[in-house]
Amino acid sequence: MYTQTDYSGTRQEQYAMLSKQLDALLEGEPNRIANLSNASALLNEFLERINWVGFYLMEDGELVLGPFQGKTACVRIKVGKGVCGTAVSKNKTLLVQDVHAFPGHIACDPASRSEIVIPLEKDGEVIGVLDIDSPELSRFTHEDQEGLEQFAAVLMKHL
Repeated sequence: MYTQTDYSGTRQEQYAMLSKQLDALLEGEPNRIANLSNASALLNEFLERINWVGFYLMEDGELVLGPFQGKTACVRIKVGKGVCGTAVSKNKTLLVQDVHAFPGHIACDPASRSEIVIPLEKDGEVIGVLDIDSPELSRFTHEDQEGLEQFAAVLMKHL
């Protein structure tokens, strides 16, 4: 059963609790859109100093906007373009401390300064990405990366 959690302890312990909370929240729900919507809402509650969190899903060879929390966003992103498309083409997490220094960055929200993008992989294929933006430079750490990759792994059990 899902219950709201107090996120105390070390950052690593907080991310572990967040992943457990996600697992409980999504347990037994087969609908992908519902699960992605709740996952983005949960991250929006948990993460501080962000201005956008959500998903882009692969459709006909490009990323298409999925459930998110934040301002309106770019709807379609080509694989290999911007941070999200590059994360798909490389199939690896990209932690970008300054998006304005990233070649080909797509500025959906000009207030965004840093970004982390985690590919979502199922059966050896990237099916989308988790994308999180912040209005602060260098907002995301390697500790955030590890915790968010753990969160994405739990999420993939429910997609």
